[in-house]
Amino acid sequence: MRISVAIDGPAGAGKSTIAKMIGEKFNLMYINTGSMYRAVTLTAMNANISEKNVDDLVKIVASLEMHFEEDHLFVNKEDLTDMIGMPVISNNVSKYAAVPKVREILVKLQQDIAKKFNVIMDGRDIGTVVLKDATFKFYLTASSEERAKRRYKELITKGIDVDYDTILSDIIKRDYIDTHREVSPLKKAIDAIEIDSNDLDIDGVAQKMIDYINSNIKNNN
Repeated sequence: MRISVAIDGPAGAGKSTIAKMIGEKFNLMYINTGSMYRAVTLTAMNANISEKNVDDLVKIVASLEMHFEEDHLFVNKEDLTDMIGMPVISNNVSKYAAVPKVREILVKLQQDIAKKFNVIMDGRDIGTVVLKDATFKFYLTASSEERAKRRYKELITKGIDVDYDTILSDIIKRDYIDTHREVSPLKKAIDAIEIDSNDLDIDGVAQKMIDYINSNIKNNN
């Protein structure tokens, strides 16, 4: 049975961590679509190309060879995993991700991968656009305050000096951009299972998904 899993939700909900766990459990290729948009953002900002310069943006996206090795994203053979996690990238990625031509190229790449492998992807529009026919769809969410708290702890642990109130403000701003953009806005797919992680730890969320997937696999066999 070919399996594809889509996990959507707002920034800081824990999608990537959960997706890795589910991927390992069911031997699925994990595609972190958010990292791909972050890589575009990093490369464009380093080249001083704004999100409004669509022609040059398209050239940049076309020049990037991306592949995942375990938890790391390699772009043109360079590991960009740490750099794309910096706050400056988080604060700008929504602008670049909202550019239709950028999304078009990356979505096609993501769909091509899904045709060849059993995959799990997380992002904003996986269940609604990228993998509309995914075997399993989840929508993972939490309050903006809870997500800011998690992000703050994560960055402090990495030795990055950040301010909680600034992170909260950035998350609220990013939620607005993600849910109001014209192309593929963040929203729950009609057939997605919603999981509120406010009162659940990572293991608790993962177990809910694992139980749901297992029960449906058994029912289809």
